[in-house]
Order: sequence, then structure tokens, then C-alpha cells
Amino acid sequence: MELLFQQLLNGLTIGSVYSLVALGLTLVFGILHVPNFAHGAFYMIGAYFTLLLMTNAGMNYWIAMFLSIILVALIGILCERFVFQKLGNLNPMRVMVAAIGILMFLESLAQLVWGTEYRRMPSPYEDIVTVFGLTVTVQRILIIIAAIILMVALHLFLTRTMVGASIIAMAQNREGAFLVGINSNQVAMLTFAIAGGLAAAAASLASPINLVFPTMGNLVIMKAFVIIIIGGMGSIPGAIVGGFLLGLSESLGATYLSNDYKDIIAFMLLVVILTVKPTGLFSKGVH
Repeated sequence: MELLFQQLLNGLTIGSVYSLVALGLTLVFGILHVPNFAHGAFYMIGAYFTLLLMTNAGMNYWIAMFLSIILVALIGILCERFVFQKLGNLNPMRVMVAAIGILMFLESLAQLVWGTEYRRMPSPYEDIVTVFGLTVTVQRILIIIAAIILMVALHLFLTRTMVGASIIAMAQNREGAFLVGINSNQVAMLTFAIAGGLAAAAASLASPINLVFPTMGNLVIMKAFVIIIIGGMGSIPGAIVGGFLLGLSESLGATYLSNDYKDIIAFMLLVVILTVKPTGLFSKGVH
């Protein structure tokens, strides 16, 4: 029983990271209506920024994470302004190819600047504590708490502010939002900034318990795609529930089945859920 609860806690940790990445991806999907493969590169760049600010500049972990979020948010805005906005949304295939191009460019740039070796991000929270009889590092607890805080903050922003309401309106009907006076360009920029910031936050939280390397975003973004399909394309509650569901499934599957099949579980779960409910767990649309 203790092993089960330990793995449930690990699953919540993994699921927290997945949910943050999937939230940014599903927000951008609401604007572009095509999968943004570049989101995986935002995740990777966020980890490198935090790592370098801590190791080269000697910054505090939280300050480095905050600056990383700002920097990746700016990269997201630049990508939206100079790539996606120029292409428009008339041809989804062009947008998808452009997103893949950004992913490949940023990964190649990371390999050129920082090399291909694996790096470990130091954490000031490596202490081990006992919670309800379970042994866990403080960093894992922080991942769960920080992720929940960010999710609640995003929910309040989208539901309690006019800007958030504009994002929801634009995701539901871009042309209709334009007709009622919503500045679609500003909303698109803000959405990309939020998505990039969430990816950087997820990477900065997860990297102290994982490794940092140029292609680290590839598997994460593939699982994020699985999550938003499972949860319902464009659904924020679906992204959160799907992220935690996948994290728990992977953790339990690696323990009770085999760790070799851990990464396959995501796609097995996708097939099972879509067989039962083809539209995903939640209805389509950011809400």
C-alpha cells in the first residue's frame, strides 16, 4: 500500500508538469487551430535559461525561473509576430510546417551554443522529507504546489479579467471576436506569451529532477499532444485532467507493469479513451 501511495505522489509530480505544458499548447491551439510543435522548443529553452542563470550568473532558483519565464514569453511573442501572424490561418499546413521549422531551428541553435551533453540543474530543495509516511524530496512537493498555483492563477485570469475573456472569445470564434472590437493581434501575442511562460515554468520546475539537453522537449510535446486530444482539443479543464491522468498512468504502469513501457502508456491511454469517447473527455473550446 505504501508503494502505491508513493507512486501516486510521483504521478502527481509528473502530471503537474504535463498539465502546465498542455495548458500552453491548448491555449495556442485555440488561436491557431493547428498543433504548435514549436511549444516543445519553448520548454527546452526555458530549462536552459534557468540553468544558465543559476550556474553562470549565480542567481537564486526562483529569480532565474521568473526571468526564464519572461524570456521565453518574449520568444513566443516574436514567433507569433514574425512567423505565425505573417502566415495567417488560411492554410493550416503552412502554419504546422512553420512550427516544426521553429522547433528544429531552436534545437539546432541549442546544440550549437550549449552542446549535446546532458546537464543537471542544481536545486536548493534537495532535502528529503516524510509526508504521511511517504518519502519525497522537497523539489517534488514544490512542483505540485507551484503547478496548482499557476493553474489557479490562469483560471482566475481567464474568467475574472476582460483580457482573459478576450482570449476565450477569440479561441471560440476569431472572426466574431474581431467584429465585436477585440484586437486579435494583441490577444494572439498575449496568448503566445502565456503559453511560452507556462512551458518555461514547467521545464524549470521539472529539470532539477530530470536532465537538461537540446531534444528534451520532443517527448514532452508529443505527450502534451496526447493530453489535449484526450482532454478535448482546446479544453483547459481537459488539459489539466488529461495531464494528471497521464502522469498517474505512467507512474503506476512503470511500477506494476514495466518501466520499459512507460512512454508507450500515453498512446495506449489515447487509444482507449478515444475508443470510448472520440471527442475527448471534455467538450471542445477553451473555457
